Amino acid sequence: MSHANGPRTGRPPAVSSRGMVSSPHYLASASGLDALRRGGSAVDAAIAINATLCVVYPHMAGLGGDGFWLIAGPDTGGVQALHAGGPAAYGANRDFYREQGYKAIPARGALAALTVPGAVDGWRAAHERHGRLPWSSLFSDAIHHARHGVAVSRSLADWLAEDQYILRENPRTARIYLPDGKPEREGARLVQADLARSMELIATQGARAAFYEGPLAKRICEAMAAAGSPLRADDFAQYRARWVDPISTTYRGHQVVQMPPNTQGFAALQILNLLEGFDVAAWGEGTVDYYHHMVEVVKVAFADRDEWLTDPGHVKIPLDELLSREYADRRRALIDSMQALPAELIEPGLRYGTQFDHRIPEGDTVYFCAVDESGLAVSNIQSIYHDFGSACVAGDTGIIMQNRGNFFSLDDRHPNRLEPGKHTFHTIIPAMLLQEGAPVLTYGTMGGEGQPQTQAALLTRLIDFGFDVQQAVEAPRWLMGRTWGMESRDLWLESRIPDETVRALRLRGQPVKMAGNWDGSLGHAQAIRIDRESGFFEGGADPRGDGAALGF
Repeated sequence: MSHANGPRTGRPPAVSSRGMVSSPHYLASASGLDALRRGGSAVDAAIAINATLCVVYPHMAGLGGDGFWLIAGPDTGGVQALHAGGPAAYGANRDFYREQGYKAIPARGALAALTVPGAVDGWRAAHERHGRLPWSSLFSDAIHHARHGVAVSRSLADWLAEDQYILRENPRTARIYLPDGKPEREGARLVQADLARSMELIATQGARAAFYEGPLAKRICEAMAAAGSPLRADDFAQYRARWVDPISTTYRGHQVVQMPPNTQGFAALQILNLLEGFDVAAWGEGTVDYYHHMVEVVKVAFADRDEWLTDPGHVKIPLDELLSREYADRRRALIDSMQALPAELIEPGLRYGTQFDHRIPEGDTVYFCAVDESGLAVSNIQSIYHDFGSACVAGDTGIIMQNRGNFFSLDDRHPNRLEPGKHTFHTIIPAMLLQEGAPVLTYGTMGGEGQPQTQAALLTRLIDFGFDVQQAVEAPRWLMGRTWGMESRDLWLESRIPDETVRALRLRGQPVKMAGNWDGSLGHAQAIRIDRESGFFEGGADPRGDGAALGF
């Protein structure tokens, strides 16, 4: 398994033959590995990882958020896609906000918490189909860490300092995350006793009886309604995660699989369709040609994404045309090899039909993956949207509610306009690569609109340049857009990119801004490659986060 082409930083990929996990926090990876060692499936491992992430990475994951799954293996009949994203409350409509004087849905607070959390029911649905271990056994690590405390990680410490003024606005949130009125530093013990009790209820009573139809739904909704949220217990009771048909394209002979809308998965596939018409290997990895073309392709794909992405149950999205090779050929003609196109001047190839103001999505996320000895592979992503979501802890549950519904529009003309029971534009996308119908790579990243871009970077570095997964994850990163409160859509480059490359990109008109050498704001990526010839699993974890790839 030699991969001589990529950078070597001293951190090799993890290689094993019986099972592999990768996540953005080492304790979550340990939980997943423990599940595999106990004879659990990759789905069991993914649930254990996610439960622990809800405790150790509360700024990016939580019981109050959404999740999406891709699952494939010897007995799955192809890739199974599980949509565990919640819709808007039935009491949430545009007039609900307008009558209170809002022109846009608030980004934080109870009014931002208007969608049902879907992740926990996704755990239930995946476990019913593919679980091997007892449900209750998957939460023991998460409960222990919440009750007895966990060391604040570097990423969490950074975001506690960044968001302390937002967290302070909710007394229950501040009591947990700002215990002495100030943010905890790296290494301090974070105890979340209320969250431990909520986790115990889910572990012992099950997802439906505890979280959606029982005491947690009642307590969450009573607390949030009192603060202004439109969420009610009936919204929770009526929600079910659902199995959906994934979407796909091909890249260099591989099948690439994504979640369908309401996620931005089709934008990730469009990027690859556009790249397929270029000789990427000829550019050379890390050259000005490589970065310039990758960025231009993203701009073109995002023009269509921003025009069309919403709930396909409310708007008919022309996916067949958007993902066709003929359409990619026409759109590729927009790209000038020597001159950058301003993103705001790129028109969508197909029009929705009415004019509306486009918003740029933000958000943060956890991506994690697992593969077991049978070959079952899981690509999974979970989010509470913004860092700390709505920043509201729901009563005495210890659960931070997501603010995913904040991205709905109150503009009557907008395809992503708020309507009761509707799913909003979703940034989070797990990905999977197949050969001859069998999974060979699970991959993904956190990072709002950076996700399709980093996924494309991973694939080009793996397929076009021959990197191993750790090298692909560690290679210098770029991000075209705005994320985590950035005001403009610029091209952010890590400082490890050579000065002459940066200068040449500026000469081509790219709006370059520099980020740090290992800047977490450019995403935490994870990946596992399945080598069918050797029988080994090869895992990579991002040093920009706090994670690890672990196998046995």
